Amino acid sequence: MARIANGKVALITGGGQGIGQAIAERLHADGFRVAVADLNIETAGKVADGLGGKQGGALALKVNVADRDSVFAAVDQALSGLGGFDVIVNNAGIAPSSPIEEITPESIEKLFSINFNGVVWGTQAATAAFRSLGHGGKIISAASQAGHIGNPGIALYSATKFAVRGFTQTAARDLVKHGITVNTYAPGIVRTPLVEDLVKQTATAAGKPEAWAWKQFTKGIALDRPSEPAEVAAVVSFLAGPDSNYITGQSILVDGGMVFN
Repeated sequence: MARIANGKVALITGGGQGIGQAIAERLHADGFRVAVADLNIETAGKVADGLGGKQGGALALKVNVADRDSVFAAVDQALSGLGGFDVIVNNAGIAPSSPIEEITPESIEKLFSINFNGVVWGTQAATAAFRSLGHGGKIISAASQAGHIGNPGIALYSATKFAVRGFTQTAARDLVKHGITVNTYAPGIVRTPLVEDLVKQTATAAGKPEAWAWKQFTKGIALDRPSEPAEVAAVVSFLAGPDSNYITGQSILVDGGMVFN
Protein backbone atom coordinates (compact mmCIF):
# COMPACT_ATOMS: atom_id res chain seq x y z
CA MET A 1 0.00 0.00 0.00
CA ALA A 2 1.35 3.41 -0.97
CA ARG A 3 2.22 5.80 1.82
CA ILE A 4 -0.29 8.63 2.21
CA ALA A 5 1.03 11.70 4.05
CA ASN A 6 -1.10 12.73 7.03
CA GLY A 7 0.43 16.18 7.52
CA LYS A 8 1.78 15.36 10.97
CA VAL A 9 5.26 15.18 12.49
CA ALA A 10 6.55 12.67 15.06
CA LEU A 11 9.89 12.54 16.86
CA ILE A 12 11.20 9.20 18.12
CA THR A 13 14.10 9.05 20.58
CA GLY A 14 16.31 5.99 20.38
CA GLY A 15 15.14 5.74 16.79
CA GLY A 16 18.41 4.42 15.40
CA GLN A 17 17.84 0.74 16.16
CA GLY A 18 15.55 -1.87 17.69
CA ILE A 19 12.07 -0.83 18.75
CA GLY A 20 12.78 2.83 18.01
CA GLN A 21 13.73 2.06 14.43
CA ALA A 22 10.58 -0.05 13.99
CA ILE A 23 8.47 2.80 15.39
CA ALA A 24 10.06 5.33 13.04
CA GLU A 25 9.45 3.04 10.08
CA ARG A 26 5.84 2.34 11.07
CA LEU A 27 4.90 5.97 11.74
CA HIS A 28 6.49 7.01 8.47
CA ALA A 29 4.44 4.34 6.70
CA ASP A 30 1.38 5.72 8.51
CA GLY A 31 2.01 9.08 6.83
CA PHE A 32 3.98 10.96 9.48
CA ARG A 33 7.07 12.97 8.73
CA VAL A 34 9.51 11.55 11.27
CA ALA A 35 12.50 12.86 13.20
CA VAL A 36 14.74 9.90 14.00
CA ALA A 37 16.59 11.06 17.12
CA ASP A 38 19.42 9.04 18.64
CA LEU A 39 22.66 9.47 20.56
CA ASN A 40 24.28 7.65 17.63
CA ILE A 41 23.73 9.99 14.69
CA GLU A 42 25.15 7.42 12.27
CA THR A 43 22.48 4.81 13.00
CA ALA A 44 19.81 7.52 13.04
CA GLY A 45 21.05 8.69 9.65
CA LYS A 46 20.85 5.20 8.19
CA VAL A 47 17.24 4.85 9.35
CA ALA A 48 16.29 8.28 8.01
CA ASP A 49 18.04 7.62 4.69
CA GLY A 50 16.20 4.31 4.41
CA LEU A 51 12.95 6.28 4.64
CA GLY A 52 13.95 8.66 1.86
CA GLY A 53 15.78 11.30 3.87
CA LYS A 54 14.41 14.80 4.38
CA GLN A 55 12.86 14.84 0.91
CA GLY A 56 10.97 11.69 1.86
CA GLY A 57 9.88 13.09 5.21
CA ALA A 58 12.59 11.69 7.49
CA LEU A 59 15.17 13.68 9.42
CA ALA A 60 18.04 12.34 11.54
CA LEU A 61 18.87 14.18 14.77
CA LYS A 62 21.47 13.67 17.48
CA VAL A 63 20.03 13.71 20.98
CA ASN A 64 21.19 12.84 24.48
CA VAL A 65 17.96 12.23 26.37
CA ALA A 66 19.74 12.59 29.72
CA ASP A 67 20.47 16.24 28.81
CA ARG A 68 17.41 18.49 29.02
CA ASP A 69 18.84 21.10 26.64
CA SER A 70 19.63 18.42 24.07
CA VAL A 71 16.05 17.14 24.12
CA PHE A 72 14.58 20.64 23.76
CA ALA A 73 16.99 21.32 20.89
CA ALA A 74 15.94 18.10 19.12
CA VAL A 75 12.27 19.01 19.35
CA ASP A 76 13.00 22.50 18.01
CA GLN A 77 15.00 21.00 15.12
CA ALA A 78 12.19 18.57 14.31
CA LEU A 79 9.66 21.39 14.32
CA SER A 80 11.71 23.70 12.11
CA GLY A 81 13.11 20.95 9.87
CA LEU A 82 9.86 19.11 9.23
CA GLY A 83 7.38 21.95 9.50
CA GLY A 84 5.37 20.98 12.56
CA PHE A 85 5.19 18.84 15.65
CA ASP A 86 2.39 16.52 16.76
CA VAL A 87 3.77 13.42 18.50
CA ILE A 88 6.78 12.56 20.62
CA VAL A 89 7.78 8.97 21.33
CA ASN A 90 10.10 8.85 24.34
CA ASN A 91 11.59 5.50 23.44
CA ALA A 92 15.29 5.74 24.32
CA GLY A 93 16.46 3.61 27.23
CA ILE A 94 19.01 1.15 28.56
CA ALA A 95 18.53 -2.08 30.51
CA PRO A 96 21.66 -3.29 32.27
CA SER A 97 21.40 -5.98 34.91
CA SER A 98 21.42 -4.65 38.48
CA PRO A 99 21.77 -7.25 41.24
CA ILE A 100 20.58 -5.66 44.49
CA GLU A 101 23.94 -5.91 46.20
CA GLU A 102 25.72 -4.24 43.28
CA ILE A 103 23.57 -1.09 42.99
CA THR A 104 25.58 2.11 43.45
CA PRO A 105 24.75 5.82 43.48
CA GLU A 106 26.37 6.04 40.06
CA SER A 107 24.28 3.23 38.57
CA ILE A 108 21.09 4.79 39.94
CA GLU A 109 21.98 8.18 38.49
CA LYS A 110 22.88 6.76 35.08
CA LEU A 111 19.78 4.63 34.63
CA PHE A 112 17.31 7.22 35.90
CA SER A 113 18.95 10.02 33.89
CA ILE A 114 18.24 8.11 30.67
CA ASN A 115 15.12 6.03 31.29
CA PHE A 116 13.17 8.43 33.50
CA ASN A 117 14.63 11.92 33.14
CA GLY A 118 14.59 11.51 29.36
CA VAL A 119 10.82 10.99 29.52
CA VAL A 120 10.39 14.10 31.69
CA TRP A 121 12.47 16.26 29.34
CA GLY A 122 10.67 14.87 26.30
CA THR A 123 7.30 15.58 27.89
CA GLN A 124 8.31 19.14 28.75
CA ALA A 125 9.77 19.84 25.31
CA ALA A 126 6.80 18.37 23.46
CA THR A 127 4.32 20.28 25.62
CA ALA A 128 6.13 23.54 24.93
CA ALA A 129 6.11 22.82 21.20
CA PHE A 130 2.43 21.87 21.10
CA ARG A 131 1.45 25.00 23.00
CA SER A 132 3.60 27.25 20.81
CA LEU A 133 1.81 25.82 17.78
CA GLY A 134 -1.59 26.34 19.37
CA HIS A 135 -2.76 22.73 19.30
CA GLY A 136 -2.70 19.58 21.37
CA GLY A 137 -0.61 16.50 20.75
CA LYS A 138 0.36 13.05 21.84
CA ILE A 139 3.11 12.06 24.25
CA ILE A 140 3.97 8.36 24.12
CA SER A 141 6.67 6.86 26.34
CA ALA A 142 8.34 3.50 26.76
CA ALA A 143 7.32 1.68 29.92
CA SER A 144 7.84 -2.08 30.17
CA GLN A 145 6.34 -5.31 31.37
CA ALA A 146 9.03 -4.90 34.06
CA GLY A 147 7.30 -1.65 35.02
CA HIS A 148 4.14 -3.60 35.89
CA ILE A 149 5.80 -6.45 37.78
CA GLY A 150 9.34 -6.15 39.08
CA ASN A 151 11.62 -8.59 37.29
CA PRO A 152 14.51 -10.37 39.02
CA GLY A 153 18.01 -9.11 38.30
CA ILE A 154 16.95 -5.76 36.81
CA ALA A 155 15.78 -3.85 39.87
CA LEU A 156 16.88 -0.44 38.64
CA TYR A 157 15.40 -0.89 35.16
CA SER A 158 12.10 -2.00 36.70
CA ALA A 159 12.18 0.99 39.06
CA THR A 160 12.67 3.44 36.18
CA LYS A 161 9.75 1.96 34.28
CA PHE A 162 7.45 2.06 37.31
CA ALA A 163 8.48 5.71 37.61
CA VAL A 164 7.63 6.36 33.96
CA ARG A 165 4.15 4.92 34.50
CA GLY A 166 3.57 7.07 37.58
CA PHE A 167 4.80 10.21 35.87
CA THR A 168 2.61 9.46 32.85
CA GLN A 169 -0.53 9.15 34.95
CA THR A 170 0.04 12.54 36.55
CA ALA A 171 1.07 14.18 33.27
CA ALA A 172 -2.12 12.88 31.66
CA ARG A 173 -4.18 14.70 34.28
CA ASP A 174 -2.09 17.86 34.23
CA LEU A 175 -1.86 18.25 30.45
CA VAL A 176 -5.40 17.33 29.41
CA LYS A 177 -6.37 21.00 29.57
CA HIS A 178 -3.95 21.62 26.69
CA GLY A 179 -5.47 18.88 24.53
CA ILE A 180 -2.50 16.57 25.13
CA THR A 181 -2.82 12.84 25.76
CA VAL A 182 -0.06 10.97 27.58
CA ASN A 183 0.33 7.19 27.42
CA THR A 184 2.93 4.45 27.55
CA TYR A 185 3.53 1.18 25.75
CA ALA A 186 4.93 -1.68 27.81
CA PRO A 187 6.88 -4.27 25.82
CA GLY A 188 7.91 -7.63 27.21
CA ILE A 189 10.75 -9.60 25.68
CA VAL A 190 11.55 -8.17 22.25
CA ARG A 191 14.29 -9.27 19.88
CA THR A 192 16.38 -6.09 19.98
CA PRO A 193 20.08 -5.36 20.54
CA LEU A 194 19.21 -4.13 24.05
CA VAL A 195 17.51 -7.40 25.04
CA GLU A 196 20.19 -9.47 23.35
CA ASP A 197 22.80 -7.70 25.50
CA LEU A 198 20.72 -8.33 28.62
CA VAL A 199 20.41 -12.01 27.73
CA LYS A 200 24.18 -12.22 27.33
CA GLN A 201 24.72 -10.51 30.71
CA THR A 202 22.29 -12.89 32.39
CA ALA A 203 23.96 -15.93 30.86
CA THR A 204 27.43 -14.73 31.85
CA ALA A 205 26.38 -13.95 35.42
CA ALA A 206 24.85 -17.43 35.78
CA GLY A 207 27.69 -19.22 34.03
CA LYS A 208 25.21 -20.63 31.53
CA PRO A 209 24.89 -20.60 27.72
CA GLU A 210 22.80 -17.91 26.00
CA ALA A 211 20.18 -20.49 24.99
CA TRP A 212 19.53 -21.09 28.69
CA ALA A 213 19.11 -17.35 29.30
CA TRP A 214 16.63 -16.99 26.42
CA LYS A 215 14.54 -19.78 27.96
CA GLN A 216 14.52 -17.98 31.30
CA PHE A 217 13.37 -14.78 29.62
CA THR A 218 10.60 -16.36 27.54
CA LYS A 219 9.22 -19.14 29.72
CA GLY A 220 6.50 -16.94 31.22
CA ILE A 221 5.10 -15.74 27.88
CA ALA A 222 1.66 -17.15 27.08
CA LEU A 223 2.28 -16.87 23.33
CA ASP A 224 5.51 -18.80 23.90
CA ARG A 225 7.85 -16.53 21.96
CA PRO A 226 9.50 -13.12 22.18
CA SER A 227 7.95 -10.32 20.14
CA GLU A 228 9.38 -8.60 17.11
CA PRO A 229 9.98 -4.82 17.16
CA ALA A 230 7.29 -4.28 14.52
CA GLU A 231 4.65 -5.73 16.88
CA VAL A 232 5.50 -3.09 19.48
CA ALA A 233 5.53 -0.41 16.80
CA ALA A 234 1.97 -1.37 15.87
CA VAL A 235 0.79 -0.40 19.36
CA VAL A 236 2.64 2.91 19.15
CA SER A 237 0.99 3.48 15.77
CA PHE A 238 -2.39 3.12 17.47
CA LEU A 239 -1.42 5.52 20.26
CA ALA A 240 -0.11 8.07 17.74
CA GLY A 241 -3.23 7.93 15.58
CA PRO A 242 -6.79 9.23 15.93
CA ASP A 243 -8.27 5.93 17.10
CA SER A 244 -6.64 6.50 20.52
CA ASN A 245 -7.94 10.04 21.04
CA TYR A 246 -10.06 8.97 24.02
CA ILE A 247 -7.20 7.16 25.77
CA THR A 248 -4.87 8.90 28.24
CA GLY A 249 -2.85 7.96 31.31
CA GLN A 250 -2.66 4.32 30.26
CA SER A 251 0.09 1.74 29.92
CA ILE A 252 -0.67 -0.71 27.13
CA LEU A 253 1.04 -4.05 27.61
CA VAL A 254 2.40 -5.68 24.47
CA ASP A 255 4.14 -8.64 26.10
CA GLY A 256 2.56 -11.74 24.58
CA GLY A 257 0.72 -12.52 27.81
CA MET A 258 3.16 -12.05 30.70
CA VAL A 259 1.12 -9.67 32.85
CA PHE A 260 -2.67 -9.78 33.05
CA ASN A 261 -4.62 -6.84 34.45
